[in-house]
Amino acid sequence: MSTTAIIGTGVMGETLLAGLLRAGWSASDLIAADRREYRRAEVEAKHGVRTGTNVDAAGAADTVVLVVKPQDIPEVLPEIREAMRPGALVVSLCAGVQTWQLEAGLPDGTPVVRVMPNTPAQVDEGMAAISGGKNATPEHLDRVTAIMSAVGKAVTVPEKYQDAVTAISGSGPAYLFFVVEAMIDAGVMLGLPRDVSTLLVSQTMYGSAKLLVESGEHPTVLRERVTSPGGTTAAALRELEVHRVKAAFISAMEAARDRSAHLARPAKEK
Repeated sequence: MSTTAIIGTGVMGETLLAGLLRAGWSASDLIAADRREYRRAEVEAKHGVRTGTNVDAAGAADTVVLVVKPQDIPEVLPEIREAMRPGALVVSLCAGVQTWQLEAGLPDGTPVVRVMPNTPAQVDEGMAAISGGKNATPEHLDRVTAIMSAVGKAVTVPEKYQDAVTAISGSGPAYLFFVVEAMIDAGVMLGLPRDVSTLLVSQTMYGSAKLLVESGEHPTVLRERVTSPGGTTAAALRELEVHRVKAAFISAMEAARDRSAHLARPAKEK
């Protein structure tokens, strides 16, 4: 198997590294890099993989996965550019950074694939959207799909959809946590102990999501099965409609998409 480098061992970088190991990837086929020496030591001790500097990792790998802050990209690309192997694939998990921006800072012809992951990858239930740059082939996309499948599911989309993906699945966990928080608080206001309310809401959310995925049925159908005419659920849903909750969610996601597009623009255009 070829060698894969993960540059950046923050939360998402370590999540991906640990997921690959759980999925059966050999530690000898992975190398992790971090600018902080103490962090490299921690990762090596915890996961049993080789570690090194960004230059070390880029020079040892056929696939280089960038999991750094978007603002660090202008510093990282010049570091790895000269060290990279000919034909190495660069995979970016850096939010808002477009493939052309990466290609401009890498050797001519470098294949680049952009990925938008999300935080449920920490429990191997992530959702990633993958987009290839101008030099990426179907084989490159397959390679990235295999990497991201170690921590959840992956879908390939044209890059023009990445801002919408950011708004839906990238930021999506925050919306769900927001709803969970509101439901737990409502339970407390209705007289339930907070720990009981938390358990009720968390398991209800988990079970409902599992039912949605495993049944394959439309959410409207599932919602209608819970909603008896003139019943308690109908009364609750009427209040959500009165307060235009669905419209608010749509507006929120439009705002997230627009913000993603704004952040992706070069600084001189902002």
